[in-house]
Amino acid sequence: MNRDILGTGWKFPVRIDVRGGFAFAGGEQSVQEAIWIILGTALGERRMLPRFGCGIHEYVFAPNSPATRGVIGDQVRQALTRWEPRIDVLDVLVETVPAEELTSNQLLIRVSYRIRSSNTIQNLVYPFYIEEQQT
Repeated sequence: MNRDILGTGWKFPVRIDVRGGFAFAGGEQSVQEAIWIILGTALGERRMLPRFGCGIHEYVFAPNSPATRGVIGDQVRQALTRWEPRIDVLDVLVETVPAEELTSNQLLIRVSYRIRSSNTIQNLVYPFYIEEQQT
């Protein structure tokens, strides 16, 4: 993999390396970390770039329903298509974790994407928690 094509960026979360400087990620890892940053940033969170991020955070208190999962999947696809030009989003699947495994309010967002410069297909699983409102 040619790291020059994909670039280099800060590791996420930001940390200090053994030499006392910022740790960096390059190549395919920089793409994966950029995806995590996009999905983890709520719209409006960045003052100088308020449209950066992903709209999934608006659904933290939504019911865990097929409709909510569909909208979350659409939000993920739109955000990655807009903010990560190094990839093609192939598939986004939002699944509920069975209650006996973890908690019923955890969603797993499975993203399949192709890195354009190398035609490499990668997968990422992003955990997302919703807190259903009690009535």
